[in-house]
Amino acid sequence: MAKMKIKKGDLVEVITGRSQKNGGDRGKQGKVISVDVERQRVLVEGVRQVKRHTKVGTSGRGAKTGGIITQEAALHISNVQLVDPETKKRTRVGYRTETVERDGRERTVRVRVAKRSGKDV
Repeated sequence: MAKMKIKKGDLVEVITGRSQKNGGDRGKQGKVISVDVERQRVLVEGVRQVKRHTKVGTSGRGAKTGGIITQEAALHISNVQLVDPETKKRTRVGYRTETVERDGRERTVRVRVAKRSGKDV
């Protein structure tokens, strides 16, 4: 399985699907809430909102819970692309290796880089 280039907390943009003027999510930007590596899916804040009907019940204090809840549904990782922190436009992800000295040892660290501007992500 390929390595996931998008991590939790990244700002991403939806690149496929229906356009916003037709009621879709293409072009919307949002923060990644969670990443499912096995299924290759991401949950993006404010994107692909679905209504979920939950059973009505009562909590410990007697308040009613349940009803219709709006929440995000998962998107496939190929349908989103990372947003460049500098230009706020979508970009590809690259890697740069650096040698960092920790605890008296030199270690090589891979740093994610935005291809559009060259800035660290």
